[in-house]
Amino acid sequence: MAPSDFLDMDACAVRPARAAMAVLLLSSVCLTALSPPSHAWAQAVEDEAADTELAGPQDPDATRTSGTLSAQAAGAAAAAVPATGTTSAVSPTGDTEITGAIGDDAVVGGGLLRDQDLIRSNLRETSVDGLKSALADDDDVPGIPLGTFTLKPSIGQSINSETTRSGETRERRTYTETGLKGTLTSDWSRHQLSVTGEGYWQRNLSGTGETKPRADIDAALRLDISRDTIATLRAGYSFDREDATDPNAVNGAETQAGVNQYTLGAGIEHDFGILRGSAKVDVNRLTYSDVDLSAGTTLSQKDRNRDVGTLTTRIGYELSPALIPFLEASIGRGIYELRSDSLGYSRSYKTYSGRAGVEADLGEKLKGELAFGYNTYRFDDARLKDLNGATIDGLINWSPQRGTDVSTGLSTTLEPSTTSGESGALAYTLSSRVTHELRSALVARLSNSLTFRNYPSGSISSDTRVWLAGAGLTYDINRYLALTGDLSYERTTPDRGQATSVARIGVGLTLRR
Repeated sequence: MAPSDFLDMDACAVRPARAAMAVLLLSSVCLTALSPPSHAWAQAVEDEAADTELAGPQDPDATRTSGTLSAQAAGAAAAAVPATGTTSAVSPTGDTEITGAIGDDAVVGGGLLRDQDLIRSNLRETSVDGLKSALADDDDVPGIPLGTFTLKPSIGQSINSETTRSGETRERRTYTETGLKGTLTSDWSRHQLSVTGEGYWQRNLSGTGETKPRADIDAALRLDISRDTIATLRAGYSFDREDATDPNAVNGAETQAGVNQYTLGAGIEHDFGILRGSAKVDVNRLTYSDVDLSAGTTLSQKDRNRDVGTLTTRIGYELSPALIPFLEASIGRGIYELRSDSLGYSRSYKTYSGRAGVEADLGEKLKGELAFGYNTYRFDDARLKDLNGATIDGLINWSPQRGTDVSTGLSTTLEPSTTSGESGALAYTLSSRVTHELRSALVARLSNSLTFRNYPSGSISSDTRVWLAGAGLTYDINRYLALTGDLSYERTTPDRGQATSVARIGVGLTLRR
């Protein structure tokens, strides 16, 4: 937005956006300040430092930078990706806008959640919108021209150490992780096709603990039908392994279930002048592999396979170029592959949700979205309680000064349960990430998130809190090679039962073209 445009904006319209964003940013700062390092954190990191100086990127959001970073620093931040690779939330369209019902949202794996949960392995149901952070194109890396496309590949290798504690039990492992990542983007005068993919493989060098391979590929085709109408087609596939701390994890398993997720989506948005309208349809299929038990047998997870379809519509009113209030409604249906699970419950469901919120765009320094609503999940089996609850979803990208970027997110999601008689839980997540350019070739990252998993009253399952913190550095040796070092700590604390903590530390090298 040009300075003259900013000065012409209606001041009365801008103040509400600033107030809403201030509240969200303040809550994130409070979370970061109040989250104590705790004895567990100090002990875990101290143990790791004594045993090894290995390090590896643990923040898959390292590529997130706003347009205020220099090209050199953006390249340094991008180098931190290959060591963890929770599905990258790189925009399939390359667009940095986060507003609108179809924008850059990732319909699978949780959009914002997969972006902000950092190293979290288990997947969740998505929120109404898969909001995500704004991204900057890595202009410092030229890529490889392929006709009217540009390919930007990278390969990373890291060596890591991980310590997991659960009650009195401690498990350690040292492992290597190899990551491949690439983007293929068209350079057409109209329309755009973008394909992003990444894969990560782990190999244990010592100790015990299951490896966690991950893979993800997404394709998006943007069709510029007219100046005021844009259509989007999407398809994708992802694989991840459930974490041992997931509420649906199997106790005593040698290897938890692998999650395959297939996605298809189509959307259209139209500018009616002062009104903005959009609609989208998303279809996801989730399949779960068998769990390997320590006794040498397997446990089928076929009764968790399901198809989920969602229709979402949104209408927004442009009070000013910087402020657009909106109303949004969605309806969905989840159908399980088996009519009844192994416990005899019919877990197929219908979902209804509504939201009211505001989009704000105050230029590259501050932009975001915040919405409040209500969500209902109604299960086919009358023995399962309906899941109802207020929702809050939002994402704010703020750049207080050149070289510093702050991203704060709020999200509400559903986690279906496999426990007898349990319907599931609503999970509320507050997350934040700060990226700061210390030097032109040195970027520091700090991240923090807190998740509250709440079950309906009278549930057998226990409410749970998950706290996750991470820090890292990326040094750009040159435009093609980067050195990364990270550490992270995750603690899962249920109201009943033993707490679990995981500490990781490592170093890695990333080669990109």
